[in-house]
Amino acid sequence: MNPLAQQLNDTLSRDNPHVAEMLSGLGKAIYMPKLGILSQSAEAKQKAKLYNATIGIATEKGKPMHLEVIQETLSAYDPKDIYEYAPPGGKPELRNIWRDKMLTENPSVAGKNISQPVVTNALTHGLSIVADLFAEAGDAVVVPDKNWENYELTFHIRRGADMVTYPLYDADNRFNSAGLRNALLAQKERGKAIVLLNFPINPTGYTPGLQEARDIVAAIRDAAEAGINVVVVTDDAYFGLFFEDSLQESLFGQLSGLHDRVLAVKIDGATKEEYVWGFRVGFITYGGLTEASLTALEQKTIGIIRATISSGPHPSQTFILRALTSDRFQEQKEQKFQIMKGRANKVKQLLDSGKYGDEWAYYPFNSGYFMCLKLLVADAEAVRQRLLNEYGVGTIALGESDLRVAFSCIEEENLEDLFDRIYQAVLDVKNGRA
Repeated sequence: MNPLAQQLNDTLSRDNPHVAEMLSGLGKAIYMPKLGILSQSAEAKQKAKLYNATIGIATEKGKPMHLEVIQETLSAYDPKDIYEYAPPGGKPELRNIWRDKMLTENPSVAGKNISQPVVTNALTHGLSIVADLFAEAGDAVVVPDKNWENYELTFHIRRGADMVTYPLYDADNRFNSAGLRNALLAQKERGKAIVLLNFPINPTGYTPGLQEARDIVAAIRDAAEAGINVVVVTDDAYFGLFFEDSLQESLFGQLSGLHDRVLAVKIDGATKEEYVWGFRVGFITYGGLTEASLTALEQKTIGIIRATISSGPHPSQTFILRALTSDRFQEQKEQKFQIMKGRANKVKQLLDSGKYGDEWAYYPFNSGYFMCLKLLVADAEAVRQRLLNEYGVGTIALGESDLRVAFSCIEEENLEDLFDRIYQAVLDVKNGRA
């Protein structure tokens, strides 16, 4: 094993031995080179005042070489903030301001040891890094039965982990923390579990309340006290889009430092929070360990990035940094939040109006981009096809009965027409006209 990797492993084993046990084989072996091209280039950037012939970019008149047909659309930005490679861990200024933002928006993180956020190529990349560092063939990945389909590709197909599910909602239509607890305790023989907590949930748009959150944390603590090493990942893709009386912050704060057998990992990003889906800027942050262990995990994370994509896109990091430091940012973000909240409230008003009879129920939702209908009399895929072919409407069928509707991309004044069309398609299928 490379001495640098061994040094990082030794740090984890000394300070947080259960976290060291959580690492996959790849997680143990990975490291960020200290004497490679990047480090030598960084040193040259500081000291090579005459000629810097280290890094693989082209320059012209002291600035990164570029084409005017590109730069003319980006004239607000200095070429050095667009064309050069970003560091593998991301722009330092962006990492700093995202950390400050996280602390402001998540009061429960106050006083906890957390790492510096590392920039990822959006959230899927962050989840992929977690899978690489911690998921081994045969490990259990615990998720609710209604979850984002990409989890299976990321953890099961890529890394060979086993997907273990539990019902998302309990008999009272609240988050099924007892189901989570049972699924975790069932991993006693394996001695390890990876838990994915995605709030607001894709596909149902649900965020637990305060008591539910406490029950979730208690379930994870129970598993740790039973001797199970738990990597718990808060997938906060839709963070901040909380429209009702639910948990208003990430569980990352409550999970950081919960138990010496619990590693808290926060995956978040500008993608959906700041409405910049194509910019592909996410972050991964670790919590609850010693400073040395957090640094070790940062280095392993950056090593994975170096080994896969080398570094994230520089322009989009610059764009996000500029937005976050603008005095107009909060006002504009609040305006978009109110639009999203209005759409969610309109959907709930329509569904509770009695207009659509007994053709469907809906899963509790209070946040995010989506809601899910539970069709009672028609097959979801047949309804989806009928909507596409007859009514020009796209939805997502999940299983036999569930139909996911993204209200995030429908103007509020069009929502009633949307659900009228869904209702008619359901009747068509029910009556054999599809």
